[in-house]
Amino acid sequence: MSKHQSIQLQRHLIYTVAFLLFPGFAIAGEKIRFNRDVLPILAETCFQCHGLDKGTREADLRLDQRDAAIADRDGTRAIAPGHPEDSELWQRIISDDETLIMPPPKTGRKLTEKNRETLRLWIEQGAEYETHWAFIPPQQVTPPELPETPLAIDRFVRSRLQQEGISPAPPADRQTIIRRVTLDLTGLPPSPLEVDAFVNDPRPDAYERVVDRLLTSPHFGERWGRWWLDLAHYADSDGYLQDFIRPVAWRYRQWVVDAFNRDLSFDQFTVEQLAGDLLPNASTSQVIATGFLRNTLSNREGGADLEEYRVRQVIDRTNTIGTTWMALTTGCAEC
Repeated sequence: MSKHQSIQLQRHLIYTVAFLLFPGFAIAGEKIRFNRDVLPILAETCFQCHGLDKGTREADLRLDQRDAAIADRDGTRAIAPGHPEDSELWQRIISDDETLIMPPPKTGRKLTEKNRETLRLWIEQGAEYETHWAFIPPQQVTPPELPETPLAIDRFVRSRLQQEGISPAPPADRQTIIRRVTLDLTGLPPSPLEVDAFVNDPRPDAYERVVDRLLTSPHFGERWGRWWLDLAHYADSDGYLQDFIRPVAWRYRQWVVDAFNRDLSFDQFTVEQLAGDLLPNASTSQVIATGFLRNTLSNREGGADLEEYRVRQVIDRTNTIGTTWMALTTGCAEC
């Protein structure tokens, strides 16, 4: 028997033993998901040496890209979809040779038995990669058939409850309902008079009437505008040590509250904050909306380098726009 055949036989024996030792870590037939199950393992234990960074990459191997991971490498492949026993990744994972095992002991990173079994099942199931969940286009889905549950979203919830053998909570009483919806929409509890009026309202659309009333309340914009103000990094003062007050910053805050209360469309809401002053015949309100661009930290203290802090403001503004509108962190681009 040649040395190569001996090594292959040892690998198959190790694979068989591992399969027998780790059968219970995943439900039979369970579909392993790359983003949910595999990516966290690879990111924690593999990508530092086999990822994006050329400077730290070992063996010219990338595991963060499927094409690279399954590519032929002189008769071997790091990952052979459907065949863990032929995958160098799996063989290195289960090796007891300290010069071969991955991740190397010197890194201090270890795979648990559950991690190993997850990777084995994933390779066995085809080693499919997924893009980041945020970039997967939404798909139209059909709600489960539950005639007794009219609302589509409730049918999804009810179906899962049934699978888990859980009974749904009974319908809330009217006092609880008006308290919940009032807190949700205005951030304030209902008054005793409002509770009594709803409890004693026999009309079939009593709830819808309460919702309509709350949506027209000025407190609705105050309640929900604050979430946007957090995203926009709004503050009444500059920050830093002196933290000077911004005497007219409140005008932007009030514009946001008013925008929610008058149900300004999101596209217009966006345009006015980013470029309201550039619109033809811009109104005072549209110019005030660009206060968004002045929400950055400011340093007016003696001795501050104005150009340095101007650049910092530009960076902060860019990062805020990226995270707020695109849900993407762009700060890495600074370096």
